[in-house]
Amino acid sequence: MLRYLTAGESHGPQLTAIIEGLPAGLKISEETINVDLARRQGGYGRGGRMLIEKDEVQILSGVRWGETIGSPVTLCVVNRDWVNWQEKMSPHERHRDEKIRVTRSRPGHADLPGAMKYNHRDVRNILERSSARETAVRVAVGSVARAFLDAFGITVSGFVVELGGIRAERRGLSSDRLRELAAKSELATYDPGAEERMKAFIDSVKEAGDTAGGVVEVVVSGVPVGLGSHVQWDRKLDARLALAVMSIQAIKGVEMGLGFETARRPGSQVHDEIYYDSTRIARGEGAGFFRKTNNAGGIEGGITNGEEIVIRAAMKPIPTLYKPLRSVDMLTKESFEATVERSDVCAVPAAAVVAESVVAIEVANAFLEKFGGDSLAEVRRNYDGYIDYLRSF
Repeated sequence: MLRYLTAGESHGPQLTAIIEGLPAGLKISEETINVDLARRQGGYGRGGRMLIEKDEVQILSGVRWGETIGSPVTLCVVNRDWVNWQEKMSPHERHRDEKIRVTRSRPGHADLPGAMKYNHRDVRNILERSSARETAVRVAVGSVARAFLDAFGITVSGFVVELGGIRAERRGLSSDRLRELAAKSELATYDPGAEERMKAFIDSVKEAGDTAGGVVEVVVSGVPVGLGSHVQWDRKLDARLALAVMSIQAIKGVEMGLGFETARRPGSQVHDEIYYDSTRIARGEGAGFFRKTNNAGGIEGGITNGEEIVIRAAMKPIPTLYKPLRSVDMLTKESFEATVERSDVCAVPAAAVVAESVVAIEVANAFLEKFGGDSLAEVRRNYDGYIDYLRSF
């Protein structure tokens, strides 16, 4: 089983993750992880924090000479802005300063419910951990999971498919071509025409002191039949993917395949018919069974069916506005304009990278549950034997 924990605050010294369950022999490097961290920081509409931070990972344990050794892997991303917050975020009692506490909670954030839950009179204690800054180290974990999946020919790709009501058109392009186009896009989308309209929308909401949300999509290609299970609710892979994606800050909705559209169509336009072609096996496919449509998004009954996994998530506009909304001071109960923390106008492209990462983690976990071993070589033997079995089914 692959599991991980993250720790750290937005303006603390660093963000940390510990990963347990990686097999020995997996090649990983700080340089590869840093590529994904840079992708998360990019994108049209990002704010001032991205100019301060240049995220880079440090591998602190579990890797020797470029390969995992089977023990827990520790990843660290240093917060460069910590130099300006050492006393404000100090762990030491001597640095306590009641004059700097934040008592005006912001609408749309975890500030007020978090303060009420944990009995804080300073919402800084909530907003520091609830901040999307935490996703930096989750992207680092996802990059490691992606390296594992790459070893078995599984690719995970994230796209922006809608922003401000403007939709990107796929136009029948292959997944490889979509990735090529999205890699060149400041908005991680594959439709250049839609991208220009999206940028204009972001500019307009910035001018108005407002923010923009959108929809991201993650596509996982090369997944074998049989990951996940139908036998218990918490083993269904689509449920686990939905949980992982929904856990991303600002995500308010998740769907698989056709998703909510399935409720609007008759069954004949929803369910994917099954076909068989023996020549697929000769071409190196995992099995002769296939579907010409993928309305299910690659998962049926909680189990992967061999088609691409397709999952989408709706990201709300960032709630920190430069034209702030009304709120109430926690202590005086007086009405105020909400305080403004440094923020983005639009972080939807970053959400696509984060969604990629958490999906990669869950797929890698399901893969290891199915083909687990203590070394990469053992996992590969188990996987190859299963693929041979599928081809003869």
